[in-house]
Amino acid sequence: MKITLFGATGGTGGHVIRQACDAGHEITAVVRDPARLTETHPRLTVLKAEVMDPVAIGPAIHERDAVVSALGSRDGRVPTTVCADGTLSVIKAMHTEGVRRLVVVSAGTLTTDGDGPLTRLILKPMLGNVLKHTIADKRRMEDVVRASDLEWTIVRPPMLTDGPRTAAYRSAVDRNVRGGMRVSRADLADCILRCLVDHDPINAAISIGN
Repeated sequence: MKITLFGATGGTGGHVIRQACDAGHEITAVVRDPARLTETHPRLTVLKAEVMDPVAIGPAIHERDAVVSALGSRDGRVPTTVCADGTLSVIKAMHTEGVRRLVVVSAGTLTTDGDGPLTRLILKPMLGNVLKHTIADKRRMEDVVRASDLEWTIVRPPMLTDGPRTAAYRSAVDRNVRGGMRVSRADLADCILRCLVDHDPINAAISIGN
């Protein structure tokens, strides 16, 4: 599979690159500053481009099988639109290039009926106050994705850790994983690639957690 990755220099992006390349996929990583990308692999191609420019990122998406967005803000304490605006730009480029499969990383901080009372009434409201700008941006991003006519999947992880890849995480479609408060970035990358390879779920959100 030929995959284009946005957000490659983040913690999750590196795991996606390593796991995808080790599985035999080809990855094109779109970055603003190639010096920040430490990953190397014969199946990895690095393209310097600004994600907010649909024309500039078009060549990275051309003739790809799928696009993954792991975009995110590095400072959740300040207002940001990087996920919403960046994803909108990616979708415009995908339309131009005729690529339809999209997987985006959102946040498990969004409340669903899968949450228990403690999580719904106490923990997530507390997180909502601390990460309100990040959450608002992720909500707008999800709205942008849902409004598209692509074959999309939204992946919602909880708190991310630097633990190993276990492939033993739980998942749920269109609801959160009850009690799933943490998951490793390596397992998040595993889930992203499973969604691509299995082509499932389509036009739905999948939440994961240990």
